[in-house]
Order: sequence, then C-alpha cells, then structure tokens
Amino acid sequence: MAETRQNPEQTELGGQPSPQAPVVNADSPFGGGPTSELGGGRSSAGPAGGIDHQADPQGGAAEGYDPAGYDSGEEATEMPADLGAIVASGLFADIDEDHAALLFARMVPIRLSRGEVLFNEDDNGDRLYLVQSGKVKLGRGAPDQRENLLAVIGPGEFIGELTLFDPGPRTATATAVTQVELLELSHQAMGDWLAQYPNAARYLLRALAHRLRRTNEALGDLVFSDVPGRVAKALLDLADRFGEPTDEGVHVTHGLTQVELAQLVGASRETVNKALSEFVARGWVRLEGRGVYVLDRPKLAHRAH
Repeated sequence: MAETRQNPEQTELGGQPSPQAPVVNADSPFGGGPTSELGGGRSSAGPAGGIDHQADPQGGAAEGYDPAGYDSGEEATEMPADLGAIVASGLFADIDEDHAALLFARMVPIRLSRGEVLFNEDDNGDRLYLVQSGKVKLGRGAPDQRENLLAVIGPGEFIGELTLFDPGPRTATATAVTQVELLELSHQAMGDWLAQYPNAARYLLRALAHRLRRTNEALGDLVFSDVPGRVAKALLDLADRFGEPTDEGVHVTHGLTQVELAQLVGASRETVNKALSEFVARGWVRLEGRGVYVLDRPKLAHRAH
C-alpha cells in the first residue's frame, strides 16, 4: 500500500517559479480526468492521516434512508433535496428517484478536512465516492517526487466509477482541496442493486462512455494545443463547474495553488504563470489567491481553441 503523502502548503497563483516541472501525463489536461480511480474505506482516521480502509464490505446506510427498503422491495425513503439535485446531475441522472434512493440507502457518509487523503495511488479498493460538497483533487506521483494533477472533482461528480465494476489498484491519490462531504458505495452494494434493476446498467454505461470521450479529448489537447490554450480551456472548465456569476464576470473559487494549476494543465509553473499574466494583461481574467474572475469569456474561449 502506498504511503500517505503529506500536503505542504504551496505557493498561490503568481508566486515564485518552481524548481521542478510537473510530470506530463496523458490524463493531465483538465476535464479529461482519470478513467479508473476508485475509493475505499470508512471515514475514521487512518494511521497516516488518511482514511481507515477497514470498512464493512456491505456498506452502511446513509443518514436519512431506510436500508430495509433496499432488500425487502419496500418503497424507498424520499431523498433529501440536496441528494435529489446530485442525482439529477451525476452518474444516475437518468435513473428514477425511487431506484436511486434505494441505492443511496447503501451508501456511507464520509467527511474530510482540507488536505486529508482519501486514498493513495496503488492502494487496493472497490468503492465509488459521490461528492456531495467541496472539491477533491486526483494526482499521480513520479519516482523523483514530481506530481501530476489529473482532475478536480466537485459536487455531483464521482470518483472510481470504473473500478467499482472492476476492482484493482487505484491509479491516483485523492486529496481534499476543501472541506468535503462524500458518500461511499461498495462494489457488492452496487452489484446487488444492479441485479435488482438491470436496466440501470445502460445509464451507467452511458456515463462511463461520456468520461472516456472526455479523456480522448484531453489526449488531443495535450498533443495539439499549446500551454496557453490548455490554460484557457482549464479556466473555462473550472468556471463552468464551480463558477458563480457576478457583475464583473464569473467568479471561480477553484482552491488550487499555482503549482496545482500547472500540474492540472500538464506544464511547468513558469509557463502557466506566463500564460496567466498574458490573460490578465489582455483583461480576460483577474487573479485572486486560489481563485480567478473570468472577465471576457468569448476571448478566453477563442484562445482555448
């Protein structure tokens, strides 16, 4: 099992250049994300500050649900409004609420503090995580200690949807970027649910196909797009997923340091910082700490393509 890595505070956007460039990985441009991350473990603290992976393989019941309805065929407990919104936007978007509520009854709630590790690269596991609130980053490490950020996962998104069906070593480390609330689903609980509702499998396959399509697009960006183009596209993706409209433009609190943004794009911090400075000079964006204002979306979108 990989050792839990600590997360020292990194330089904010606009800081000093890093002595090392991040590892460039085929999954590294934003939006594509990994295709085989998986979760595992209940939310008690692990020996190295991560998550204790000795969870009940059956999975527990998420607060607010009656797990008896799952096994007996009784009517499912009504989902809270916040979970209903997640279902409408996530992996189960096309599944009716009654069937989704039965599945949520088998999920285990987990809470993470900022910087806490959910699981490590190469750990074994067979669990999927649904993000209810906050952000989680997925990253990979190289033998020389460099890191590559694969994706930032936010509310309504999943971690580990492929290896939920095909358990195996995790291909990235998942770390909380902010305070995070998640729901954990075990491989066995999902299998039991699909045995009851086999038609739901086609909706899950559609979601997986969508993730694969985005990964292929990310590979194309890595080959054919220059760094400023990838930075522009990353900012637009973060704005679409985490942005809030304001009078000035779209305010994006992404929670990433300059190093992490460079790792997400798959380039050195110096090159990414130069691209950001150019965007600021042109009036397309304004930087602030771990966030950004997108001021001229059309110009940024044109640069992204």
